[in-house]
Amino acid sequence: MTSDVNLWPLVGVAVIIAGFVLRFNPMLVVIITAVVTAFAAGFPIDKILSAIGTGFIKTRNLPLIILLPLAVIGLLERHGLRQHAQSWIGRIQSATAGRLLLIYLGVRQLTAAIGLTSLGGHPQMVRPLLAPMVEGTAEVRYGKLPDAVRHKLRAYCAATDNVGLFFGEDLFVAFGAIVLMTTFLHEAGIDVEPMHMALWGIPTAICAFVIHAWRLQRLDRQLTRELEPPKQSSGAGHVAKGA
Repeated sequence: MTSDVNLWPLVGVAVIIAGFVLRFNPMLVVIITAVVTAFAAGFPIDKILSAIGTGFIKTRNLPLIILLPLAVIGLLERHGLRQHAQSWIGRIQSATAGRLLLIYLGVRQLTAAIGLTSLGGHPQMVRPLLAPMVEGTAEVRYGKLPDAVRHKLRAYCAATDNVGLFFGEDLFVAFGAIVLMTTFLHEAGIDVEPMHMALWGIPTAICAFVIHAWRLQRLDRQLTRELEPPKQSSGAGHVAKGA
């Protein structure tokens, strides 16, 4: 005999979608979603407040962990971190935006594969260092960049960090996703070693690296096509000289 499944807690999914579509405050949306889901599941008010209080106590130090690096990075930027990064990379004549991002992709993926996921990231690496260096290489080659191109380069910087981290950390045996998948398969009666799960992530990581590397090569060609001034043909020069 099967019991009926209560589907009312799924109302929380609709609440969170509506909140993000309407661009409400994300923290407020998450709190309201949690309360609505708990009420729909039949939780008493004291249990809801207890769960919220417990969560707050466990994560009360999280804002300090997030905000402290941002303050340090802001202080470094105030003292010219971005300018120094741009001037340093500008001295390397063979550097291009795509090549620099390709090197970062490889380093990010390899370090994430051995568990060093905190070495990169958007606030501590992409914004203060990687993006200024990529923009600096492009400015050395093409001069002043339009805003659209500058924003495209910043988007590629963020995407490169995401790809390197996402497909690199799946190769680390102690990564949470590996443990979660291994536990889920074990409960389903399928015994898989975490090492085997990590090894089977290698082909996917290689494919992700090759595909994104191809996109970065295309980026260099697009920048050359859009920003490099057209070369005058030799025929036009002879005509002008004869005139």
